[in-house]
Amino acid sequence: MYTLRRWWERNGLRVGLTSLAIASAWLVRQTQGAMVAEIYQVISRPFQTGPTAAQQIENAQTQELQQRLVELESQNQRLQQLLNYTSTQPGEAIAAPIIGRSADHWWQQITLGRGSRDGIEEGAIVSGTGGLIGRVVRVTPNTSRVLLISDPSSQVGVTISRSRSMGYLRGQAGNRAIMEFFDKVPDVRPGDVVSTSSFSRLFPAGLPVGRVESIDMNKTPAPEAVIQFSAPVNVLEWVIVTPNVKADAAAESGDETTP
Repeated sequence: MYTLRRWWERNGLRVGLTSLAIASAWLVRQTQGAMVAEIYQVISRPFQTGPTAAQQIENAQTQELQQRLVELESQNQRLQQLLNYTSTQPGEAIAAPIIGRSADHWWQQITLGRGSRDGIEEGAIVSGTGGLIGRVVRVTPNTSRVLLISDPSSQVGVTISRSRSMGYLRGQAGNRAIMEFFDKVPDVRPGDVVSTSSFSRLFPAGLPVGRVESIDMNKTPAPEAVIQFSAPVNVLEWVIVTPNVKADAAAESGDETTP
């Protein structure tokens, strides 16, 4: 008995630590480490200086709400601008969201979430905040397809508002277009306002299109100017659709549509 006691005094600590290690290993294996992790969290919690899990979740939720608020404020501002622009347009205007835009045809066409059920017809004028962006070329009951003035196949009859020099606008698949003048020596200068002309059968006269950015008087066969669009064609989310009385009249008379 005395011998056993002496042995225990010498080796008891070692045996205890070994048993604890074996028990810990068994516990980790049986619980896949979950129990040990929980014990560690309880023990180490008083020493943690960062936010708790609950605080992290609360912070994430607060940040999400703040981001949503910023987005809603931005949408409200854009819609207010569109509403102000709508009040300046003749005829009955229809606000329509852009619901489709292909990356391969970003500057060519857009799809609107309004159609014939909403009163939209082919040939209708489509404008964004700032000016003309295109016309409706196809309509279904619930959607409309719009050919943008930035499409290289699009040609629009335009005029320089200050001097009345005329020409036609060709899309360049970007925020700028080329205006080719009819006059050999047009009265034009940078900053001039460009709008649709009276000889266009696709659009009524006087719709704002853009401003002259630069001029090439040596271009052949006629001088050309680079036009910066008034409306931000590439970032629009909502547009205004208005009936095109001029196009309807041309269709009834049997005339061919020209720029």
